[in-house]
Amino acid sequence: MINIYEAERANKIKSIIVVAGFIVFVGLTVYVLSQALGYCWGYQVGGLGGVGLALIISGLISYGGYYFSDRIVLTISGAKEANRKKYFDFYTVSENLAIGAGLPKPKLYVIDDSAPNAFATGRDPKHAVICATTGLIDKLSRTELEGVLAHELSHVRNYDTRLQSLVAVMVGLIALLGDWLLRARLWGGRDRDRNDNQLGSIILVLGIVFAILSPIIAQLIQLAISRRREFMADTGSVALTRQPGGLISALEKISKDTEPLEVANKATAHLYIINPFKGVNDPEHRRGVDRFASLFNTHPPIEERLKALYDMSYEKPHKG
Repeated sequence: MINIYEAERANKIKSIIVVAGFIVFVGLTVYVLSQALGYCWGYQVGGLGGVGLALIISGLISYGGYYFSDRIVLTISGAKEANRKKYFDFYTVSENLAIGAGLPKPKLYVIDDSAPNAFATGRDPKHAVICATTGLIDKLSRTELEGVLAHELSHVRNYDTRLQSLVAVMVGLIALLGDWLLRARLWGGRDRDRNDNQLGSIILVLGIVFAILSPIIAQLIQLAISRRREFMADTGSVALTRQPGGLISALEKISKDTEPLEVANKATAHLYIINPFKGVNDPEHRRGVDRFASLFNTHPPIEERLKALYDMSYEKPHKG
């Protein structure tokens, strides 16, 4: 059995390592791309070229999405504000958990869909939203519901939405710089005097390689951060509820449910507690998917999450 606080500390360290690696990668990529772009535009190697403009553009786009993320996601999902009388357990469990976590009670919304799932959104705890499907509320016991909502509240407490927004800015910056460089090369750049600067030519070749590969690598690291935050939210759920059994049972029940979530799409899939596209969570399905393809998953494999939770519990995994 692993102590909850040891698990939290281990998850935080792993998350910090991934984020730090991402920052280093972004710094190196931005430097190479900006040098190559500057050379294409006729500047001497050594300046930052179009980094400032790219950062402003990607930052404004990402900030707009971040600031209005809750309204955008709720509209896309067709969610409606929850009524305390109709969804009493959903409402009161959320209130109790928020009090226990020392957070403002989040706004509660419901999606009318029989597939059990839930997500959290909002830019900070004061503007947090937790949304659950009617299927989740109907199919889970109060203890299981508590485990799921504690997981979502942990995302709020850990500022995961803010982190993902910052990561999105960096990914957008890399994609924008890479696109500018490829377009500059396509349009000809300053070919007439490139032979006079061997260093510039080398930087340009490196820049083209980075422009092609770095957006893919950045997305992979972004997904790795998302998966690591899911582990942290699972551990946070146990820390809030003081027992992992509710979340274990809920994850098992949700993952075995065969009903697809009709309102889910690729833009919102990463928000849910379990990938809403049925088949992705099925172990039989994953056996046919190679290791490389799994790097593009938004969530960790369900069996890995369950193993981590069982390690914090006296319970033993169910066989079969």
